[in-house]
Amino acid sequence: MGGQALTPADPDGTDAGTDPATPATSAAGPAAAEGRAVPGGGPPADGSGADPAAPAEGAATAGMTADGRPAGSAEVPGAGMTADAGGTGTPRELTADLVAGPGGVMTDEVGVVTGELTLKTRYADGQVTLAVQYKDADEWYAVTGAAAKLADPAGLDAVHTVAVALLHRPEG
Repeated sequence: MGGQALTPADPDGTDAGTDPATPATSAAGPAAAEGRAVPGGGPPADGSGADPAAPAEGAATAGMTADGRPAGSAEVPGAGMTADAGGTGTPRELTADLVAGPGGVMTDEVGVVTGELTLKTRYADGQVTLAVQYKDADEWYAVTGAAAKLADPAGLDAVHTVAVALLHRPEG
């Protein structure tokens, strides 16, 4: 990482001193001239005595600070990641090929299935379900006992990973 130059950022997210159109209005830079705290520079130039570690009013910090102290909360649009997870009502599916272990996989429709299978982990309407099919077949079979409520669709990846780990046993 040697050789990189770092430019400090103002609380509003802009780089301090990198915009030639923004003049520095005091020796401590634009932050001090505006009455905001200057890192390592003591209280603001306006003499308000405000805590220099506190983020500027309305500054979004996303929970990060340079000194390790927790920042005030900031509303960050999309931080709930509903859109990234496919939405709460949008069906979403994950599939994986596997080889069933000894005893196979119990299904509601046909009983035990064995051999090379494809597992489908599906999220819809607040519920996750598992189904299997013989590899490259058309019919899907519900895995017995493999339906549960899932409040956060972002958890689908974890459920799928665990299901594959439990069912994929090529060595027995």
